[in-house]
Amino acid sequence: MTIGFCRLVLHLPEAGSLKQKRRVLESLTTRIRQKFNVSVSEIDAHDLWQKAVVGVAVVSSDSVFSNQVLNKVVKLVEAEHRAQMIDYSVEMM
Repeated sequence: MTIGFCRLVLHLPEAGSLKQKRRVLESLTTRIRQKFNVSVSEIDAHDLWQKAVVGVAVVSSDSVFSNQVLNKVVKLVEAEHRAQMIDYSVEMM
């Protein structure tokens, strides 16, 4: 069994309040969950308006599959116009 984890650091330039930040994150995390069947959660920078740190986890019997799924998640986030990816990291356990 392989657990893949991806940590995404995002900049949300249009967010002028925590409410706007939550709206963008809710939309993005819902799309990621529905499209890839993974677990997604905001894991840091909860009180900052324009910064978000999101964790994505996938469990699979194949590490190659887990890595492919997480790479597709990264590409989807990179294409999001309301959020700019500052950094990301991928780990396999």
